[in-house]
Amino acid sequence: MQAEAEAGAELGLRRVVVATAAGPVVARTGVPEDGAVVVLLHGAAGSWRDWLPLLRLAAAEGRPIRNAVAIDLPGWGESPDPIRVLDDGAAADAVAAVARAAGAVRWTVLGHSLGGIVALALAAREPVATTGVLLISPTGPAVLEAIRSPLRGGAGLPWFAGMLLAMRALSALPGGGRPLLRALGRIGLLGRLAVPLLARPRSVDPEVLRAFGDAVRPAAFLRAARASATAGPATWRGVRAPVRAVRGARDVFVGAADADAFARVLPGFSEAVVADAGHFALAERPDVVLGALRELERLA
Repeated sequence: MQAEAEAGAELGLRRVVVATAAGPVVARTGVPEDGAVVVLLHGAAGSWRDWLPLLRLAAAEGRPIRNAVAIDLPGWGESPDPIRVLDDGAAADAVAAVARAAGAVRWTVLGHSLGGIVALALAAREPVATTGVLLISPTGPAVLEAIRSPLRGGAGLPWFAGMLLAMRALSALPGGGRPLLRALGRIGLLGRLAVPLLARPRSVDPEVLRAFGDAVRPAAFLRAARASATAGPATWRGVRAPVRAVRGARDVFVGAADADAFARVLPGFSEAVVADAGHFALAERPDVVLGALRELERLA
């Protein structure tokens, strides 16, 4: 907890706990700029700390994101499990409650992986408040199909199918697999599980890899996957804000077909493909992600 507090304090963020319809949600919040904030939503097996490379780079460049609202989604990081199973819409409502508790009137929202599904739901449910959406390797039709139909959809995404199987096996262990995962984390092995998702593992801050290991929660991962299965174009067509995306060329979960599907339903959608990144461009190439955020801010 001390390390968490110090990481937020160094960036001018404070730890808050907000009561929402989903239960208490923990976030790191800054100060809105004219009522505007930048909402940061991590993916499954993540936490607000996934955004530290981006936040630190912005600070190092002399343009810190002082109005960040970096959220531990319900069931992840320091946020307890939700009081009920959440679909993407209910998770988005919790995010909106946190942003407004921080003083936001409008926001640009960034979502990584499964957090991208929540970001799109937020934009669809809050079209007036949402001024822009930035997706980083967002969960798209390919992953959603693998969740709905593990045999048929998983054949095209073997890495994701394998992760689902591993999470199911871990969740069946005593303590939902968490004691084993913590033990692996203590000896430095757990962070290596993220290596297949990265194009350049050695370029990633070791703190980010450790945070990944600490954040893995098999039961929560499975709940999030099942809840996201209902997401899709029916929701995304409600988005009115401009949408941009960043994807690593070596992403094992998200591909060009996903981008084509998003482009058919999302306004002003465009995608930047980064040659030297995998599923975690926010950690491997935070400069590209930050550049895309700055572009969206100019459009707001």
